Amino acid sequence: MKARVNNIRNFFEKHGFYVSSRLADRLGMKAKSVRLFFIYLSFATFGVGFAFYLTLAFWLRLKDLVYTKRTSVFDL
Repeated sequence: MKARVNNIRNFFEKHGFYVSSRLADRLGMKAKSVRLFFIYLSFATFGVGFAFYLTLAFWLRLKDLVYTKRTSVFDL
């Protein structure tokens, strides 16, 4: 079982980095720069998603506060 996991990991390490290298060759950059770009991009997209989640939570909370204070039509 352990050997099988190592074989799968080695396969992805060998062929996964080739994508960054090929893209870097096509763009005329270093492969390390391409890998760092994807790492930073993944952190940025996680941050954007989290900020979007917090914004939606704020708006839903605000909506609940506004609609629960009015108990009848004459409270306007």
